[in-house]
Amino acid sequence: MTDLHIDGQRLWRSLEELGRVGAYTDERTGLIGVNRLALTAADGDGRRLVKRWFEEAGLAVRVDAIGNCIGRREGRDPSKAPVMAGSHIDSVPTAGRFDGCLGVLGALEVVRTLNDARVATERPLEIAFFTDEEGCRFGTDMLGSAVACGRLPLERALGLCDKDGKRAGDELRAIGFSGDHPARLAPPRAYVECHIEQGPILAAAGMDLGVVTGVQGISWWELTIAGRAAHAGTTPMRLRRDPGLAAALINVRLDEMARSGRYGAEMRATMGRIDPRPGLVNIVPSQVVCTVDLRNPEDADMAAAERDLFAYVKEIETRLGVTVEARQTARTPRIRFSPDVQAVIARQMERAHLRFETILSGAGHDAQELSALCPTAMIFVPGEHDGISHNPREYSTPEACARGVDVLLHTLLELGAT
Repeated sequence: MTDLHIDGQRLWRSLEELGRVGAYTDERTGLIGVNRLALTAADGDGRRLVKRWFEEAGLAVRVDAIGNCIGRREGRDPSKAPVMAGSHIDSVPTAGRFDGCLGVLGALEVVRTLNDARVATERPLEIAFFTDEEGCRFGTDMLGSAVACGRLPLERALGLCDKDGKRAGDELRAIGFSGDHPARLAPPRAYVECHIEQGPILAAAGMDLGVVTGVQGISWWELTIAGRAAHAGTTPMRLRRDPGLAAALINVRLDEMARSGRYGAEMRATMGRIDPRPGLVNIVPSQVVCTVDLRNPEDADMAAAERDLFAYVKEIETRLGVTVEARQTARTPRIRFSPDVQAVIARQMERAHLRFETILSGAGHDAQELSALCPTAMIFVPGEHDGISHNPREYSTPEACARGVDVLLHTLLELGAT
């Protein structure tokens, strides 16, 4: 079946149609972006569209207790563990139309292609979209796949609240995706995820695709820094207990740590949210809530960075007279994907005479959770515009998307053949 190919135009039309759900116009650039924040009305609309497409492709669809949506195409031997593919369709509030969606709609296109060619697989094939991969609403990423794979207890996940105090479980019911199927996933034979790279490496190297070897470690923290509110004009600097200054100093230290080389050359650190309260121009804030995002490909280096960061936080408390409460919101170690599944992916790229290289993912993905259950790997598709993602400028060409999903098709066929 080496001559079997997906319909690239059909895949592209699906990406465009889903991209219109939650679409918005960026005020600064005029570009069309996507805002399908997890468990909002827009996410519900997107879910219903993709679920309908699953059903129209003849899949038996189930929705589990955390809202993961899984479609099953039966194999010749239903007793065998399925091969699985998928990703997510929720987005950050300032997204493009490819992040996550390529993996879900690419897996759907594989099913459509097999249906058109009347090809049966030995093993069942399951495709999925997982709940709240992005993590920017309820504070922890890979929410649905983490529950499905056992890292996060279901009740804890359902009880998480967003910044407005809305519970994930209530929001899941509100959009009609609180399913009755058990959330824990039976181990598949293998899981493969096709995703845009979200970075510049493959395009800069002139590569057609990438074989993903794993995911670097990720550590998320929320810091609540308490000081003392004061009038900005009447309170001398020496008498202030300013949590805004504390947040700024911690942010500077994060940058110094990441650039120092003490924690490896690939250490990354970001303070993505800084929320002063009351947030007025002429008041020293009484409190600042801010976030810390640490990334590192080596667990030992990550642990050293965390240890040194919080030693510095203690110094800041003493120096400025503030208190800092730290809460870890997500923590995943360095993940190494299956060499066997990587080899299957590479073999399919070689068969298609594609230029490819191995690459470590800097972003988190549902695949890292699935790797705890079964052999797992990923296919990366290069992006344009320096690989920008989480932005309306996010873009991969129709040709690049089709190449990636063609490799996904033949990878799943090989994995599902025995």
